[in-house]
Amino acid sequence: MLKPTPAAKPRQSRLHTDPVLMLACFALLGIGFMMVTSSSLHLGVKMADDISHYPFKQLAHIAFGLAFAGFILNVPMKSWEKMGQTLFIAGLALLLVVLIPGVGVKVNGSIRWLSILGLRIQVSEVVKLISVIYMAGYVTRHAEHVRRSAFGLVKPLMLFSVACVLLLLEPDFGSAVVILIIAMGMMFLGGARISQFVILLALVAGLAVMLVIVSPYRLARVTSFLDPWADAKDTGFQLTQALISFGRGEFFGVGLGNGLQKLFYLPEAHTDFLFSVLGEELGLVGVLVIIALFSALVVRAFAIGEQAEQAGLRFNSLAAYGLGIWFGFQSFVNMGVNMGMLPTKGLTLPLMSYGGGSMIVMCGAMAVLFRIHYEVTEHNKSNVKGKLA
Repeated sequence: MLKPTPAAKPRQSRLHTDPVLMLACFALLGIGFMMVTSSSLHLGVKMADDISHYPFKQLAHIAFGLAFAGFILNVPMKSWEKMGQTLFIAGLALLLVVLIPGVGVKVNGSIRWLSILGLRIQVSEVVKLISVIYMAGYVTRHAEHVRRSAFGLVKPLMLFSVACVLLLLEPDFGSAVVILIIAMGMMFLGGARISQFVILLALVAGLAVMLVIVSPYRLARVTSFLDPWADAKDTGFQLTQALISFGRGEFFGVGLGNGLQKLFYLPEAHTDFLFSVLGEELGLVGVLVIIALFSALVVRAFAIGEQAEQAGLRFNSLAAYGLGIWFGFQSFVNMGVNMGMLPTKGLTLPLMSYGGGSMIVMCGAMAVLFRIHYEVTEHNKSNVKGKLA
């Protein structure tokens, strides 16, 4: 007798990866870890009597970030779309909680972190990711309102202004600006009229200037940025030391681990000014490589967003655009600050700077982008199969 052939098992949908995006992400993680190690060995001896203290912690941060990314990768974009409003309320709650005396962790005069199981989470980084999800959902639901009505633009910004006020109380002016740029950029890409957008942008810029003028420490940062050498030992110290780092690096750098600025002069070398250490040790070549990697990441984010838009996946498209705006703008600001192009701001270099909460959130954000690419590819494949059938 002929034995019946067993039924074929249904094929599992494999994960569709974007090779350029994957290369950019892992290259930034790898180079970032290398530079954090180089810039923090002396700090480990000073702070914990252990030369490997910061490298081991950063390696753990990357491991947790990749594990979190694996979890996020399995969350459908429809679920994010449904949770957007709830997540935004949760984000505002976190911004309130961090301001409670005794709950928020204070570092260098700013209360921006929550300590969870020994890991410091910078609340503003979480809110940035939530802002992308919320705005993608809002513009998807109110597309016509955003295009035709000025109130359609102002309404979500009223909610974001609450988040910005809470951020300014920490204080974290840089993150407030990033969140507003994300929101406004996504509305512009969502179809907002250029005339309305320009007026709104002018109002936001005017408000930012006013906040700088009324705050002595922000005004000092701006004036020191305009002429850092006028007070190189005080208000211009960070910027002048960062510029010296780039000057010492020249074309090919002084060699990995051979930088001097990080040892004696450059503050926050493993966090906010990691790019300066890279400029000194890897030179102009290293700087151009990092700029190219971030450019590739942002270009791929917008390309994935365009593919999602063509496939009719509006929410996915706007989320991809938002992530591209976030990473592009924040990396631009960090590098601009390091090179003396912008006033000093406490913004990390995505996927590179030392920090647990920041690394985990940013790995999760990249996982969302990979998920969008996966869903767009699956959607296009199903359409092709439907036409062939």
